[in-house]
Amino acid sequence: MALDHEVADEHDQADEVSTATVIAYTVAAVVLFGWFLYGWLVLRQGFVNSVGEAAGTGFALLLIISVVGTVRRSRR
Repeated sequence: MALDHEVADEHDQADEVSTATVIAYTVAAVVLFGWFLYGWLVLRQGFVNSVGEAAGTGFALLLIISVVGTVRRSRR
């Protein structure tokens, strides 16, 4: 089985993640953790409910990011 060098070169030239993207994901993670703590400690809605609410919010955020990324790539 031979290695196709064009395919190998495409994998070597992967797009790097920008610093702004890393910062945005870090901010989102901190906000989600704060949302969890707010629900658990301030609203006293229970640990499992707070985890579920934070996880649901995180998944919704990832879905929005995915849709925006798809729209942006389709315009290129």
